[in-house]
Amino acid sequence: MQRRSLLKYMAMFTGGGAYSLSFPSLRAAIASESNVEWGYEEENGPALWGELSPDFGVCQAGQQQSPIDLEGALPAKLPELRLSYQEEALRIVNNGHTLQINTSPGNRITLGGQDFELLQFHFHHPSEHAVNGQRYLMETHFVHRNEHGEFVVLGALMQEGTKNEVLQLILESMPAIAGPEHTIAEVKVNMLQLLPEDQSAYQYFGSLTTPPCSELVRWIVFQQPIEISKEQEEQFAKVFPWNARPLQLLNRRFLLESL
Repeated sequence: MQRRSLLKYMAMFTGGGAYSLSFPSLRAAIASESNVEWGYEEENGPALWGELSPDFGVCQAGQQQSPIDLEGALPAKLPELRLSYQEEALRIVNNGHTLQINTSPGNRITLGGQDFELLQFHFHHPSEHAVNGQRYLMETHFVHRNEHGEFVVLGALMQEGTKNEVLQLILESMPAIAGPEHTIAEVKVNMLQLLPEDQSAYQYFGSLTTPPCSELVRWIVFQQPIEISKEQEEQFAKVFPWNARPLQLLNRRFLLESL
């Protein structure tokens, strides 16, 4: 591997380019408000996303798509990640594709000296990323954006174990059908309890895992899974039996992991 190529790739995690939010389809995807009917079933599932709308073409033609199998990563000194999340009232919505928790201003991460505001987090069943071909029970995605429109998504894998108390609070408030956001003031969510203590991670440059599949995401997927109970997975699966995109090719990208 050429050192210059690796250094150039790592620069994307510390500098990066500015991405525009002027595209209506991108706004819709982040807000889960796309008017195009897509899903995970045979008639509108991932194999057809690229054909459902001109805005979704990159789902089929893109070369830096997510999720991927986190296999064969290169050890590297990655930019420092600092989390600044606060406990807040539950703002929950079933958007028809997943269970999403919207967050208030003031929750952020700092990556390599840059601040990224947390917009929302949501869940996939099973996990979208795999490790050496193995998917986990579920995965949480924490979606962040900075002032330049750059996105960082933190991925937390979930394996079977003890019940996660914060996830349980969320599941007990989960709407069974799609609808608007509900704020449940008496339910307080500590988001740090949905993340592992060990911040060792995989990092790569990829895409949204839902239409329009825009290739503008810096992915940080933690190596250490958190634990949830089998009962919690089954409770989520009653509403969302399967909402995970198939694995995509790494192609010519570098996949890095913490030293």
